Amino acid sequence: MKKSFLHLHLSVFLAGFTGILGKLITLNEGLLVWYRLLITAVTLFVLFRLQGTLKKLPWKDILPIGATGVVIALHWLFFYGSIKYSNVSIGVICFSLTSLFTAVFDPLINRRRFDVAEMLLSMLTLFGILLIFHFDTQYRTGIVLGIISAMFAALFTVFNKRLIKRFDTNTITFYELSTGFVVLTLFMPLYLYLFPVASLLPTSMDVVYLLILAWACTVCMYLLSMSALKKISPFTVNLCFNLEPVYSIILAFLLFHENKMLNNAFYGGLACIMLSVALQMIRVTRQHRAAVKAA
Repeated sequence: MKKSFLHLHLSVFLAGFTGILGKLITLNEGLLVWYRLLITAVTLFVLFRLQGTLKKLPWKDILPIGATGVVIALHWLFFYGSIKYSNVSIGVICFSLTSLFTAVFDPLINRRRFDVAEMLLSMLTLFGILLIFHFDTQYRTGIVLGIISAMFAALFTVFNKRLIKRFDTNTITFYELSTGFVVLTLFMPLYLYLFPVASLLPTSMDVVYLLILAWACTVCMYLLSMSALKKISPFTVNLCFNLEPVYSIILAFLLFHENKMLNNAFYGGLACIMLSVALQMIRVTRQHRAAVKAA
């Protein structure tokens, strides 16, 4: 459990930079995600081939893994759309609603009982988001996109929890992100027709940021988070990822001075979300200690 939590929090730390990089990259959200998936898929293919760990799977196995890859691609599209239409702080704090969607989706998909404690803690997170949404009207479009992003993030984690029982994390990560890239490529002409851009190519600095985003904040982050999922529940993983806004917001304040754009409602909502994270971590720790004593 200690190793799993270490992997989890390291992946959360890396995730804290994704919002910052999304702000720094000048591409729109569609092209940003397309390049991120491209670099990541190529990197994983080369890495796993050199290691000899790349496994060929039959189509019946590729389909559910690939469908999960499409879900993560959609999550990224809405996540970066949220940042582009608002700012980093709003985009990443909406991600905290992932725990609420997980508390609902996980019991429904995996056919288990609803956890009352999970629902109550998630409602505290929801109250924090609603507090910001109600009083900070200028960022409502970004908030709506962020909420949709959180929904897809929850589905991704729940589906991954089922996949890692059958496949190793390397195989899952490669097929998910590769399929996400292929599907997004097929829809990219339509996307660019609806959201035209002046240039399809990234700037030199965009290339640097995209490489960091793909290598550190995608490959390393997802391998670590899926390793943690072997021992830790999807709800706890997603709730711990609520710490991602802390890292991103601090960096956004330092780099973009976003603290000057936010009002007291934002800080009140952030306090509610951080309280839900703290209470869940206390709850999980107590449950683990009780299980150890019982064993």
